[in-house]
Amino acid sequence: MAPSSEDYRPIVLITRAEDVVGEDWDDYARCVERAGGEAVAFDCHTFIGVGELPPHDGILVTAGVDVDPARYRQAPHERVTTVDPDRDNVEGILIEHALATGRPLFCICRGFQVLNVVRGGSLYQHLAEREPHRARRGEDGVSIDSGWHEVVVRGSSILATITRSDALYVNSRHHQAVLASGLAPDVLATGIAADGVIEAIEIPGHPFALGVQWHPERPEMTDVPELRDASTALFEGFVAACHEFASTTGAASA
Repeated sequence: MAPSSEDYRPIVLITRAEDVVGEDWDDYARCVERAGGEAVAFDCHTFIGVGELPPHDGILVTAGVDVDPARYRQAPHERVTTVDPDRDNVEGILIEHALATGRPLFCICRGFQVLNVVRGGSLYQHLAEREPHRARRGEDGVSIDSGWHEVVVRGSSILATITRSDALYVNSRHHQAVLASGLAPDVLATGIAADGVIEAIEIPGHPFALGVQWHPERPEMTDVPELRDASTALFEGFVAACHEFASTTGAASA
């Protein structure tokens, strides 16, 4: 089917690595498929080189373990105990590839943090008392309950265009964060929590390069109609951008 066809389902590479409690790769795939895309798993530890990537029209970088502080030249905080430098490297390459080729890029939670670090920024390594960002153990002692808070949306941004809102209510499941002091030079903060924690970033000049700190893929967001603007709508905007990329450049390629 020609990429220019309205029935064409753009191919989205979705990164996949280690298993993390409370994370489900299928949630990302479900959101991409519902938005009209074709979800393809890309296992980070199988990466050979950009030239060996399967055909794709866009890239989605997912959540997971902490970004290695060595990536931004800092010693690790005592609460940063699990890192994956190989995954950091691979996802960094994928992000730069998307930015260089004009492919739509959507980065979630850890992916949002990797995007900022790849572009020269740093992370605040542990939000010790900065509620309500961190998730908590559920009453059963096994599950993990999200924190919840509002995000103020800055105008003239991809986020504002998609959501058509100046404020969003989002879930929160992170202990590392991007602050203004660590924002990369060429990255624009387009969503900010009341305490100053940056919740959404974009790359000016790129057709669609969006990172969000929250988890729009989780059913607790997608299954609540009132939260659609901060969840389902983001995937629809991303997949639409992937379709536009395919229509402009031809068949999906590596």
